Amino acid sequence: MAYNEDLEKRLDAALDVFPKNITDHFSKKKMFGGLAYLFKGKMTVGVIKNDLMVRIIGPKIDEKLKMDAVRPMDFAKRPMKEFVYVSAKGYDTEEQLQHWIELGLEHAQNKLRITK
Repeated sequence: MAYNEDLEKRLDAALDVFPKNITDHFSKKKMFGGLAYLFKGKMTVGVIKNDLMVRIIGPKIDEKLKMDAVRPMDFAKRPMKEFVYVSAKGYDTEEQLQHWIELGLEHAQNKLRITK
């Protein structure tokens, strides 16, 4: 198993909470040996092995890194800017998972505003 397919199913179900004008712009792509969810081509969240990968805007990332289940994403042994890994205890409930998706979506929407 390259990535946690149960987490993929939970992410798919969690996206159904969003309005259609949001969900219509999500796509999935295999990346980093796992699966990434993109909003209008910008990465939001993903699944790497059993971890949830999340992109978080700069002003919020330090606060989130203080959480027990969160660590910097160190793909290729170097921390990646604005990316974190969240272990299973950090996305145990549907409310927690929804929170991470919202943070990833916020990051993508922010990047899209900047590039316009």
